[in-house]
Amino acid sequence: MKKNVSLLMTLLLMLTFIPSAFAQKAPVKQVTKYQVPPSVRNISKENTYPNSTQDLPLLQPSDMTKRLINSSRVKIENPDLIRMLNESSINSSPFAIGYRAIIYLGQWPLNYESSETSPNWEYQKINTNYFDNRGGRTPYQIKYVQETQKIIRGGLTSKISNAEEVKKMMLLKAMEKTRLPLAFETIIGTGTKNDHIYNIPPNRLGYLYAYAPGVNEKGKVTYGEVYLMLKGSKKFIVIKNVTSQGIGAWIPVQDYVSFGFAASERPR
Repeated sequence: MKKNVSLLMTLLLMLTFIPSAFAQKAPVKQVTKYQVPPSVRNISKENTYPNSTQDLPLLQPSDMTKRLINSSRVKIENPDLIRMLNESSINSSPFAIGYRAIIYLGQWPLNYESSETSPNWEYQKINTNYFDNRGGRTPYQIKYVQETQKIIRGGLTSKISNAEEVKKMMLLKAMEKTRLPLAFETIIGTGTKNDHIYNIPPNRLGYLYAYAPGVNEKGKVTYGEVYLMLKGSKKFIVIKNVTSQGIGAWIPVQDYVSFGFAASERPR
């Protein structure tokens, strides 16, 4: 009996040192394509040109606007159309039996559906810092200094109706997906600096390139003719002549700079 108990205790002791096959693995941290790489740095504090923050909050529809939007068979996301409905006042009497009216609100871009959002961390070249260390005996340290003011503009890749309204919807979707500070125009001021040091070896030419990042947004915008229908005490929206069109846009990333460094024996 004692022998069996001793054997059982030995087996239990051995099992405590064996890792469980069913032990929960540590979660693997995924790196998304929207994660800012190490070569890209935020220069919002150092930027000598104060860019205004691009603030496009998601407009909240009023209770009446919610009911009208929900009555439509086509999704309505255009903030300008939602604002117009919010500012409208429609009073109807519950005793208006037989009352009927159709109000044409115009043709609108109703919603934008994003299909692809791809960052390009070297969207536009904005600066080159250079030093010739071919006669030097020790490494030379170079830092980024913006030599001239640079305006980086984005825009739609093709002509489209109601372009400004479409740009707002595309910007909102791209900002939501990437969580990056996006704007269709951003400026890097003269004299903007970054403290990161790049070493140019002896007998080499050093080039420090600076780029403005951007996001390529692609998707589909849906248009339609919007009618407000009043029938007795009921109010609802009807969309007619619905069409869709593919569209793309380049949207700069505000107050970020991507750097590339090269040292060579010959001029580039």
